[in-house]
Amino acid sequence: MHCSGQMLIGQQAVTGSSAVIHAVNPATGEQMEPPYPGGGAAEVEKACQLALAAFDDYRELALEDRALFLETIANEIEAIGEVLIQRAVSESGLPQARIVSERGRTCGQLRLFASVVRAGEWLDVRIDPAIPDRQPMPRTDLRQRHIALGPVAVFGASNFPLAFSVAGGDTASALAAGCPVIVKAHSAHPGTSELVGRAVQKAVSKCGLPEGVFSMLFGSGRDVGAALVADYRIKAVGFTGSRSGGTALMQIAQQRKEPIPVYAEMSSINPVFPLPSALKARGETIAEGFVASLNMGAGQFCTSPGLVVAEKGEALDAFVSKARDVLQQCASQTMLTRGIYEAYQQGLDRLSSHANVSEVARGQVGDSPNQCQSALFITTATDFLADEALQDEVFGSTSLVIECTDSAEVKQIAELLEGQLTATLQMDDADFDIARQLLPTLERKAGRILVNGWPTGVEVGHATIHGGPYPATSDSRTTSVGSAAIFRFLRPVCYQALPDRLLPGPLKESNPMGLKRLYNGKRET
Repeated sequence: MHCSGQMLIGQQAVTGSSAVIHAVNPATGEQMEPPYPGGGAAEVEKACQLALAAFDDYRELALEDRALFLETIANEIEAIGEVLIQRAVSESGLPQARIVSERGRTCGQLRLFASVVRAGEWLDVRIDPAIPDRQPMPRTDLRQRHIALGPVAVFGASNFPLAFSVAGGDTASALAAGCPVIVKAHSAHPGTSELVGRAVQKAVSKCGLPEGVFSMLFGSGRDVGAALVADYRIKAVGFTGSRSGGTALMQIAQQRKEPIPVYAEMSSINPVFPLPSALKARGETIAEGFVASLNMGAGQFCTSPGLVVAEKGEALDAFVSKARDVLQQCASQTMLTRGIYEAYQQGLDRLSSHANVSEVARGQVGDSPNQCQSALFITTATDFLADEALQDEVFGSTSLVIECTDSAEVKQIAELLEGQLTATLQMDDADFDIARQLLPTLERKAGRILVNGWPTGVEVGHATIHGGPYPATSDSRTTSVGSAAIFRFLRPVCYQALPDRLLPGPLKESNPMGLKRLYNGKRET
């Protein structure tokens, strides 16, 4: 399989006529071929038209057939082989081992959702059978299930060219729910996107599905993405990226004649709270784990630990000293794009020039383009509380330590923070009382609370939550990772007194699909 520079609209490969995108190898600055002309209004119209035409048939596809489709996508991605790995490495600057791992995660997500689809629990079937002789009033027959929202627009992320991109979590969960997907591919890795897009396109054909189940568009600016979100046929949006980008899409979605949900993952600094007993007993070990998490992938993870909040004293001093020593040995790493590198440098300059922030250490300087030099800074709780700008995310391998006078000030910092994807407690048994005081605040502030671990690395499972209050995400009730992500693209429908012959399969009295339904308030077995 090779890259052609084309968009994928249904089963067609289409050459755009708008501004051209070229992938750039961030490790070398080399412009890559082929060019990718962007789409425009005509391509958005065609993709949306096909998606709507496919919707009603696809959303009622038999659960086994839909599960097989998701598994076929995974198989087709794996069948691309080394070509995909090398293209993704070249377009992202990420090491080969990371890309291989990410491909595994991408295919694992698809297979996870296949198992979720087969189980059918996401349909959440509830049946209250008629009680015609109930007093003082009879009860009519009521039956409820979840159905797909409609066509979904998915925006590929810059920092995960596979797992949060064309066939990533948003696409997998939307397809699992029964929603056709139109992907706005990320301009940083168009070749990777095309290769994966062709795998999805091939799976659609192999499974005999309506061609509008999947399309993929390119666009160098915001026009294509904005047009997708504004189109009346799009019923939900999945986005991973900057706060400004997510907020802009939210505004478009809310200004429509029919507002729609935008599930945007945007900004998080993921505070770490090393509590006193743990810090005293194993501060150096905690420091080593912290730097390893901070430096992973040049800090280009939405869960990178960008803040450390702890009580000042000898234990914190030892932690900072060890973190300094370890960080100074960290080699620089290539960042994803020139733009991300420049934004990172601006963040570093903002911290290093701040009158009330001191630099602790920096990592090694690189000798090639777009190299992330890790950094650690420190300030006091008083100064942090006085300057809201110190909460701003620096996307990259940089963190800020906050020295607090006591546990009350630690809690005050926690209360001040914006919504987060994660909050981490480093604690021992003697820290339980302090942790108990912090937990109610952290529950309100974060989607995932960790103990004695590190926030980088998100398990793709059933209990996972990768979400949180704004600005971590646009909707704190949802997750973008894990099987519960399917619920973003569903809505409930109730059928009152509908004859059994007209009921959809999950609601029929005979339960032909063998689902575990809530029947008259009791779970069927």
